[in-house]
Amino acid sequence: MNSHEPRQTRSAQRDAAREKARQLRESRARIDRTKSFTLKLIAIIGGLAVIALVIVGVMNAQQTSQNKNAAPANVTFNGGIKIGTDLKAFTSTQTPAPNPTASASANGTVPNIVMYVDYQCPICQTFEKTNSEQLRSWVKNGVATLEIHPISFLDGRGSPNTYSSRAANAALCVASYSPNNYFDFSTALFANQPAEGTPGPENPALVQRAKDSGVINADKITDCINNKTYGSWLSKATGKIIAPNAKVPGTNVLFQGTPTVVVNGQQYPLTQESLTSAAMFAQWFLQVTKG
Repeated sequence: MNSHEPRQTRSAQRDAAREKARQLRESRARIDRTKSFTLKLIAIIGGLAVIALVIVGVMNAQQTSQNKNAAPANVTFNGGIKIGTDLKAFTSTQTPAPNPTASASANGTVPNIVMYVDYQCPICQTFEKTNSEQLRSWVKNGVATLEIHPISFLDGRGSPNTYSSRAANAALCVASYSPNNYFDFSTALFANQPAEGTPGPENPALVQRAKDSGVINADKITDCINNKTYGSWLSKATGKIIAPNAKVPGTNVLFQGTPTVVVNGQQYPLTQESLTSAAMFAQWFLQVTKG
């Protein structure tokens, strides 16, 4: 201290000490208030984060629930996808023009061929390979329409990696998002069917097969296949048709397995010979449509 500066009186020293103490108290109070505000802010942000996570969880759960109960689009014929002229699918906005003049039917209407198939079923593959080209020709030229019902009951020993249900779900995905490519995709599934009792292609191969069939909306189809979006719907549809004494809708035909092929309420009789003869199927088709 400068010797020329006057010394503080005791009273002034006390006042200075009190002032310093007051400043220290105010400084601590400001620090405490800031700390309290920060803690409250952190708590609020944390609470909001928890709420956000809960909301996201609820939304995801709702989405998962919706996906599990989703019904495929363009499946409007008792669970079947109907294909018409130029191999185009019947949808809510599209009705492929029939060609009654080319029809085999005596009354000039276009007959409808109804098929129930499991894409892992070897007998279905035999029928499909035998008749694929003439079915393609008939449907493309408006001679007939084709109504395919994909079902799945071979998961397990017959389809150890659930290829049966995954392939059927993939078919429903294509029907929903690229319906005009359904016929080609269905044909490709049978052409590449794995041997019964062996693992089938995994989802990436199914996605690629769909793309090779020329599908649109490939991203949506990919998600649909990977999420098995229509698995629950497929299970219910399968359970309904394979139930005891179940009949093909609109007919008296008892469902007894795949393939089930019905035209005009009559079932194509399956024998070793009839399965491997396109001529026999064509003759039967003419008979039931002309009769």
